[in-house]
Amino acid sequence: MPYYIMLSNLTDEGAKTIKTNPERIKAVNAEVEAMGVKILAQYAVLGPYDFVNVLEAPDNTTITRLSMELASRGSLKMMTLAAIPIDEFIKSIKK
Repeated sequence: MPYYIMLSNLTDEGAKTIKTNPERIKAVNAEVEAMGVKILAQYAVLGPYDFVNVLEAPDNTTITRLSMELASRGSLKMMTLAAIPIDEFIKSIKK
C-alpha cells in the first residue's frame, strides 16, 4: 500500500480542543483508522508544524477523502505528501 506523510497545524479552535481534551487526538486516530488509513507513526513536533504523521492508505482517493474530512472540521490545516520508500525509489531509477 502507498505511504503518505501528513504535516499538520492546529487552528486556534483545534488548539483549544487539544488543551481541554488531549485525548481527542486518540479519538481522531480511531476515526482515521476506520476510514481505512493506517497510522504507522505519529509525532508532536516543534517548528513550523505541530504534528507529523506517517500513514499507509490503499490509494490516493482514500487519503484525499481523509484529508478533506479532517480539513472540513476546521481544527487543523494540513499538507499531505506521497512518500516512496527508498528501496522502491532506487529500483524505479534503475529501470
